[in-house]
Amino acid sequence: MQKLEMLYEGKAKQVFKTEEPDKYIIHYKDDATAFNGEKKGQIADKGVINNKISAVLFNILKEQGIPTHFEKLLSDRDSLVKAVDIVLLEVIVRNTAAGSICKRLGFVEGTKLETPILEFCYKADEYGDPVINEDHIQALKLATKEQVETIKNYTRKINTILIDFFKEKGLNLIDFKLEFGIYKGEIVLADEISPDTCRLWDVNTNEKMDKDRFRRDLGSIEEAYKEVLSRME
Repeated sequence: MQKLEMLYEGKAKQVFKTEEPDKYIIHYKDDATAFNGEKKGQIADKGVINNKISAVLFNILKEQGIPTHFEKLLSDRDSLVKAVDIVLLEVIVRNTAAGSICKRLGFVEGTKLETPILEFCYKADEYGDPVINEDHIQALKLATKEQVETIKNYTRKINTILIDFFKEKGLNLIDFKLEFGIYKGEIVLADEISPDTCRLWDVNTNEKMDKDRFRRDLGSIEEAYKEVLSRME
């Protein structure tokens, strides 16, 4: 499978056409950004680690009945995926209060939420990826009501699966972001699942094992990412 024209370059990945019209290649970069691109840097081998972690998690979710765009690993940094049309929503699940919800709503970081909170953000850098509700989604025509229900149902199931998986690896899944796409008319999980898109805290020490180490200048960023991968292998 060969990379042809680059279709898209984002903060952490590049997407390429292939000789098969319904398949893309995703290339994972080492670039790191935070705060809607205001903070930029690089994390050594982040692309390799996130590619491998995402592959493991997508395969686990597929086994549990979640349709995904993931096909197979091609190399340390490249994965073959279905050519989906991305739904312009970021879906965030919060199991424990951390990050922006503390600033917006006054939660104390580390507060265990009685039930998971599901949030939608409009995937639009020019507006700062604002939090929106289902009425906004309909007004902006980002997805149909049926598609939103499917996304919510998949997301809740994914949360349950990932909480149990990470707990076995000695990690608490604090929160995470998902993106979905449409492939042949059906909603499928897309993008990536990695320490870039999840908050993961060690179950014994509450040490942060994710991109918050970059956001907050905590140091040992590469080591934390490598540790997450090593626990999954």
